Amino acid sequence: MGGGGGVTNIMVVVAVLAVSSWLVPARAGLSAAECHEERRLAVNACKSVLHVGVLSPQCCQRVRVSHAECICPDVTPELVAIIGDINRAIRLVERCGRRVPHHFKCGSITTP
Repeated sequence: MGGGGGVTNIMVVVAVLAVSSWLVPARAGLSAAECHEERRLAVNACKSVLHVGVLSPQCCQRVRVSHAECICPDVTPELVAIIGDINRAIRLVERCGRRVPHHFKCGSITTP
C-alpha cells in the first residue's frame, strides 16, 4: 500500500481489531513475531471493511481470534483521531457475534 490512504486504512483495521481483541483472553507469552503475524493476517482479512464497508467471514473470524496484547499497543491517540467514532468499530465487532465490554481500556480507547 502506498501513500497516506494506505496508512489510514491500516489504522482503521487496527482500530476494529483493537475493539475485537478485548473479547479474547490474553495468552501469555506471545512473541513479537507472533503478534506481527496476527496483525498482518488481520489487516489482510479485514480489507473489505475499508473498501466496501462490509465485514467478510474472514474478517469476522480474525476479529474473534485477535489478542489484546498484540493489537492494543497500536491504538494511539492519532489512530483514535482518524477513526473519529469508536462506536462504529464496536458495531462492526458486534456484527461478528462478539460482545464488547463497557469501560474497557485498550491503548488510547476506552469503550463507552
